[in-house]
Amino acid sequence: MSVETRTALVTGSAGFIGFHVAKLLLQDGWTVVGLDAMTDYYDVSLKEKRHEMLAEFGRFVPVIGRLEDSGLLMSLFERHQPQVVIHLAAQAGVRYSIDEPRSYVESNLVGTFELLEAARAFPPAHMLLASTSSAYGANTEMPYAETHKADSQMSFYAATKKATESMAHSYAHLYHLPVTMFRFFTVYGPWGRPDMALFKFTKAILEGTPIDIYNHGDMSRDFTYIDDLVASIVALVGVAPAVDGEPVSDADSLSAVAPWRVVNIGNGQPVQLMAFVEAIEDAIGQEAVKNFMPMQPGDVPATWASARLLDELSGKRSKTELREGVANFVDWFRSYYAV
Repeated sequence: MSVETRTALVTGSAGFIGFHVAKLLLQDGWTVVGLDAMTDYYDVSLKEKRHEMLAEFGRFVPVIGRLEDSGLLMSLFERHQPQVVIHLAAQAGVRYSIDEPRSYVESNLVGTFELLEAARAFPPAHMLLASTSSAYGANTEMPYAETHKADSQMSFYAATKKATESMAHSYAHLYHLPVTMFRFFTVYGPWGRPDMALFKFTKAILEGTPIDIYNHGDMSRDFTYIDDLVASIVALVGVAPAVDGEPVSDADSLSAVAPWRVVNIGNGQPVQLMAFVEAIEDAIGQEAVKNFMPMQPGDVPATWASARLLDELSGKRSKTELREGVANFVDWFRSYYAV
């Protein structure tokens, strides 16, 4: 495949991760068709600015529309014939799924169905679909490995994402579509979502308002810096599962009946929530006013990824130190909002 003919479809291209993935692909010479619904789940102007920045590359084709709109994805596949599909669009958020579960059905389930149907009609060389570390649910064995059972999701958001893994597996088996599923672990960094902890904490500390700390601070997360995550995604583009392929090791989640696997993308090291808050305080130079609260419904006390399979498939990867990554976000926040 020559550079001139490389076309990728990135869904959720105005979102936090989708923006960074599309940007890296454009920098690498790809043509990127970027689909986004520009929903008002959070500040639309932030999404519009991301698309504006992608448009500066000239090989970016923006499309505004919803995944679940019947026929939209089919027409995009027919028109652009993408060799690679990176599916990042979804209704995100654990807590929001308690209040608005229907939006998760429409975007995550119906939207992914529309994508799989389009791929069946116009098969790409590789489909890479985002899932979530929340799919591990109530599992207590850590680090989470892709070969662990994941049948006890704790939120409806996680349940819909786990369902998309199963949906994609069935299409991979029936139609020989090479599929890699990603389970992301607490992604953070510049251009992050306003509903995520780093954004909310930074904004509140700068304003002098309290931050809500759940489970009284007794939580840990495998924080993954955005640049590290997107580099891993792009590295895996060329590592498509094969029909009748051989596992790379006993850590491989490669299906025995389909060109399908699931891969954790995490830093591979849990960090205590209070250490995370400290890093933000140090980057800002101001102590937070803390409001300690009980655990929220649907949440889990800890996440920790095994990154062994990721390393075996993608080779050596960068791992940004937490304090550096947090400082980069705070610098971006101050600049973007002129604080």
